[in-house]
Amino acid sequence: MSTKHSKNAARFLKDKEQVAWHDQTLWMVRAKRDRLGKEIPEWEKLRDAASAIKMYSNSHLDTLLTTFEKNAVANGAKVYWAKDADEYCKIIYGILQQHHVKHFVKSKSMLSEECELDPYLESKGIEVVETDLGERILQLMKIKPSHIVMPAIHIKREKVGKLFEKEMGTEPGNSDPTYLTHAARKNLRQRFIHADAAMTGANFAVAETGEVVVCTNEGNADMGTSQPKLQIAAFGMEKIVPDRRSLGVFTRLLARSGTGQPITTYTSHYRKPREGGELHIIIVDNGRSKILANEEHRKTLNCIRCGACMNTCPVYRRSGGYSYTYFIPGPIGINLGMLKAPLHYYDNVSACSLCYSCSNVCPAKVDLAEQIYLWRQDLNKLGVANPIKKLMSGGMEYLMNRPKLFNSTLKMAPLGMGILKSVGFQWGKGRDYPSFPKESFNELWKKGKVK
Repeated sequence: MSTKHSKNAARFLKDKEQVAWHDQTLWMVRAKRDRLGKEIPEWEKLRDAASAIKMYSNSHLDTLLTTFEKNAVANGAKVYWAKDADEYCKIIYGILQQHHVKHFVKSKSMLSEECELDPYLESKGIEVVETDLGERILQLMKIKPSHIVMPAIHIKREKVGKLFEKEMGTEPGNSDPTYLTHAARKNLRQRFIHADAAMTGANFAVAETGEVVVCTNEGNADMGTSQPKLQIAAFGMEKIVPDRRSLGVFTRLLARSGTGQPITTYTSHYRKPREGGELHIIIVDNGRSKILANEEHRKTLNCIRCGACMNTCPVYRRSGGYSYTYFIPGPIGINLGMLKAPLHYYDNVSACSLCYSCSNVCPAKVDLAEQIYLWRQDLNKLGVANPIKKLMSGGMEYLMNRPKLFNSTLKMAPLGMGILKSVGFQWGKGRDYPSFPKESFNELWKKGKVK
């Protein structure tokens, strides 16, 4: 039985050149992560600290978030609480409507993707412009991100060149990255100047100071917030950290893990509204408290959205972000999708080789592969287990509990494998059938050929 993921992956795999390029590009980022991590003697201690801080923060959300709110209000910000995506969107629209906003610029935010903010605001007549270059490319193409840090990683520069010819009047046939970047900057500069309001997400929120911290490489968040006097910041409640000392642990891990650089080019702290302006901060639940209550899967909240698990995942690298049915792909997306709606996103749990590379590279030590394994054990209980796999597993269990039958079957294995090949057994699609030796290990042992 084919799943939605496997069908989507099959379409991606038809373009062999694209698959090889996607795989190599992401593995290059993973290799950079390894190189930078090895340059820091205390790298593993930092990961341990990040995990411990996250576990502390997520078990003290009630006090940390109210402390954040108190300090943010004292700084002059206005703080809101959104229980779900609908409330999040309505709060933002209410703020924009109150200020008669028609032109709105946004810095990249996976939370806004999660809550589908852009289409909601556009349906209300507000122009929304994504200012991150990758997100802007995707917005103009009317497609979704395929990676949480490098959203347009799957798009080659030639396609971007053609897009910019149409949208920005660039030189025909010119796909030079520097040229295209300058063209995008020139185009976005006008959007920044004429914006009525700006919005950012938040990589971290610091309870001690009531500030939100945004990490970017393009400076688009700073550009967006530098002109309009109305600024909005929103974050999922798991982004809270106790203090700036804790923040330092994460800023040392984030960029090294995600993009293989020592730190992002810009690490911006938003604490107070600009003179004569307003700063509105929205704290969002949208299912996070439900995850917190799930003992087996609550460590998913440790995630700092660096994307390292995607860069290392052999399945994601070779099947692409659009093969996954949840809006966040890769190992973290598999887990988040199952926590969101298991009967809707269960197909993604098969998109994992259980190599555990994702768990091994996660800067906050989220047990990603371990959790995917647990989800697989639940598929039968959910009523969505693959019937062929169930049959095979049941057959193997029956066989291996009966040594005489197992040894007799082993002698017939070469013939059986030949039959399976001839009928085109589904297991063999995309796999090499094993070759069986003439004598089994048991036979060699009994004959004294193995010592």
